[in-house]
Amino acid sequence: MPLEFGPLKLMVTPLRAPSDGPIGDSSLSVDDGTASILNQNDSHPLDLDKLMSFSKPDAYFTQVSGAIWWPMVYDLPQDAKQNFAKLKRDAQNKRAMYYIEKVDAEHVFPMAGPPMFLREELFRYNGQGLEGDAIFTDQREFLAHMREQRPAQKGYEFLPGTVVDIVGSEVSITQTLYTDAEIDRVFDDKWSYLAEQRDSRQDEIRAEEASRAPVLPPQEMLAAIKEWWEPLLRRARTIRNGVGGNVRFRIGDLDMVVDFPKAKVREYDGEECIYWYTIPADLVSTNIRDHEIDWSNSIFLSMQFEVGRSGKFNEFLTTFLKCLSRDRIEYVENWYSEQTDQTEDAQLGDWTVQRRCPHLRADLTKTGKIEDGVLTCSLHDWKWDLASGRCLTSQGHPIRASQVAQADESEAAVPAA
Repeated sequence: MPLEFGPLKLMVTPLRAPSDGPIGDSSLSVDDGTASILNQNDSHPLDLDKLMSFSKPDAYFTQVSGAIWWPMVYDLPQDAKQNFAKLKRDAQNKRAMYYIEKVDAEHVFPMAGPPMFLREELFRYNGQGLEGDAIFTDQREFLAHMREQRPAQKGYEFLPGTVVDIVGSEVSITQTLYTDAEIDRVFDDKWSYLAEQRDSRQDEIRAEEASRAPVLPPQEMLAAIKEWWEPLLRRARTIRNGVGGNVRFRIGDLDMVVDFPKAKVREYDGEECIYWYTIPADLVSTNIRDHEIDWSNSIFLSMQFEVGRSGKFNEFLTTFLKCLSRDRIEYVENWYSEQTDQTEDAQLGDWTVQRRCPHLRADLTKTGKIEDGVLTCSLHDWKWDLASGRCLTSQGHPIRASQVAQADESEAAVPAA
């Protein structure tokens, strides 16, 4: 709902899905009577009609670079990492262009990334990676892509120190921190710039490491996690069913397994596991000391870990590891319960499908595309085989679908997760 303060009108549009935080990212709409802007930040709103009902933006600020650890930290061959990284960059570009075309603002400002890795062991993953195995697209790279896809679109570099004045369709931009030559060097001589930043800021890294908790002995760490996690697992029935297997954690000298179906934490004893993590013991000890309920932000976004998996990405596991409190678990379980009613159908080409995406309930009449019997939701590039209803991107999340011409014979009436 918009709020009004004299001539100033603004609206915050939050996302509610567990994968977003769980009470997640948000966009900001502002209109002061002289111009309207939409700062989407790094949120991916599903109901664009509602968002656009605020006003037609003159300027649009949006994320174009990912904030995720896939595929860099995964146990994969190098050529697979390079291939998956390219696919991820392409998907991010595609999603950003989808929003740019739908919002259709005269002026576009790519922003919200990319990150800068200054630790020696992670330095190679800056940008698109020294070996092409990272996913981080910078503003200048995206603007070049946007000009290819949408030549008439006006786009601008938006950096720290950039001041934008907007009056209607008129835009003026000043840079208060850097010269044009300094900005060109950031983008055009990227690796030299990054190396200078890395070499000059090692004291900050050492200070952060010194702030971490002493490493707990393995049995003490196991007992602390068991006491913390098992009550949450017992409350998280939807998450337990969604994970559906054992997850192994190698944390320093501790080798433990989380048995999601049985809601148990114990020492690893050779069980078959669907995921396996290797995490530095001082990071976990610090999270235990601070009772940090979101390991996604405190560990995973730092990329100071390794992971492997058997099969596809499991959203439920990631959700659990960012919701390590009773309040968050109850929120997530209630949210999943609300999503079970997906009875409305819509026709896409020769198929009738449930209208709402099983992932985050996007309207598939606006975001869905079918090719060779595979439905793709353009917001997050999730895919389904319509003949079987099976999700091709993640465990669970089946879709209800039937071919229009052969509804009786080919209906794939798979219940939603």
